[in-house]
Amino acid sequence: MNELFSVRDKVVVITGGTGVLGSCIASYLAAEGAKVAILGRRQAEGDRLVAEIADKGGEAVFVATDVMDEASVQKACDTVIARFSRVDALLNAAGGNMPGATIAPDGDIFDLKVEDFQKVLDLNLTGTVIPTRIFLRPMVEAGKGSIVNFSSMAAFRPLTRVLGYAAAKAGISNFTAFMANEVAAKFTSGIRVNAIAPGFFLTNQNRSLLTNPDGTLTSRGADVIRQTPFKRFGRPEELCGTIHYLISDASSFVTGTVAVVDGGFNVFAM
Repeated sequence: MNELFSVRDKVVVITGGTGVLGSCIASYLAAEGAKVAILGRRQAEGDRLVAEIADKGGEAVFVATDVMDEASVQKACDTVIARFSRVDALLNAAGGNMPGATIAPDGDIFDLKVEDFQKVLDLNLTGTVIPTRIFLRPMVEAGKGSIVNFSSMAAFRPLTRVLGYAAAKAGISNFTAFMANEVAAKFTSGIRVNAIAPGFFLTNQNRSLLTNPDGTLTSRGADVIRQTPFKRFGRPEELCGTIHYLISDASSFVTGTVAVVDGGFNVFAM
């Protein structure tokens, strides 16, 4: 059997694992035979997801974690190592936005709440840096591993409104490139650092921004679809194949990349 794409028995840690995208990826990888550690703040949702995975024959554990708190993340890492003995892959899927870090269509830069802007930077960017530092250590000790960060379409071009989120995601893309060089030069080429940049997927955070209560598109949602050649939003499961590739041995010579999964949004032209 060709094992090039196999993720069976790989220990995969997913921050933000109870979100729409994170939970879908966790369920998929568990079904493929990976041992999944789901990190997040929602205990009840985490427990539900673990039980759902177990019912389908998969193996998962939930660890309540605040990705912006080093002690919390270190405790989570210790828990994962105690349970599974190693870490093969880290998916930094935690993130989010706040109204105060955005600029409404009828507002301007003077309406920005700097404290909310800082919180969004911390959640998305610092909340990627901290888990990377902590979960990288057991990978360095093992001499192998894969880290996949979550960037965004907002990192490629200045999308209107989402100032804080865009700045954070641009930082994540830069951090990914930096770490790819840093890890290979100072530790080993057996550890790869890449990112995935989802296009527009409906999540709990953006649903009301892109769709109306009756399911029709808002003006912003319609604008997104107009600029997406596939003419639809992505489905969460459509991220799984790229994630699978990036944590498998099939991508053993791939590092420092940002893999775009967007239905063509980023290459749209008139």
